[in-house]
Amino acid sequence: MTEERYITVALAKGRLAKKSMELFAKMGIDCEEMNDPGTRKLIFANEEKKMRFFLAKANDVPTYVEYGAADIGIVGKDTIMEEGRSLYEVIDLGFGKCRMCVCGPKSAKQLLKNREQIRVATKYPNIAKTYFNNKKHQTVELIKLNGSIELAPIVGLSEVIVDIVETGSTLRENGLDVLEEICPLSARMVVNRVSMKMENERISRIIREMKELL
Repeated sequence: MTEERYITVALAKGRLAKKSMELFAKMGIDCEEMNDPGTRKLIFANEEKKMRFFLAKANDVPTYVEYGAADIGIVGKDTIMEEGRSLYEVIDLGFGKCRMCVCGPKSAKQLLKNREQIRVATKYPNIAKTYFNNKKHQTVELIKLNGSIELAPIVGLSEVIVDIVETGSTLRENGLDVLEEICPLSARMVVNRVSMKMENERISRIIREMKELL
């Protein structure tokens, strides 16, 4: 009899990983080693359930899953959309809720309404490009930034920004508003296409049990 292989799960570091592991623990799949703040381990295993977990930067999770280095990934919808990888999105986990929005000063609302050519600063150029090209049919110049996006319209780098909005308090403090909502966001479970076929029974059971908890 062939030995059962491990199902490997890639988790986006931070709050999503913590919430995800709480769900796995409720399913009887816990991993005590992950709670040790001093650990230098990169991969954590539950030997009994033949499950392995590792933490990765959010942007890398879809890559690990697409290439089969992880069977399952848990990451924000924003990352899935931005990375555009080939994988199955199987569950909306419902936590990490926020929105992807077009934001800027109130004066920029008219520029959006009239579909004028504007500059858009964002950490999410693919999401912004898809929205403006396909949904709004508005020509924009995209500027990729990595830091505080709110700064861009304040210093005149761009007319608007495309960014994640949770409470909107940072926007308000800087005299900016949500001008248009692109889409709602939350944590999602994704699965490698080959793993779904090869390990259908085990992965389907994980999906089913996870859905029952939500």
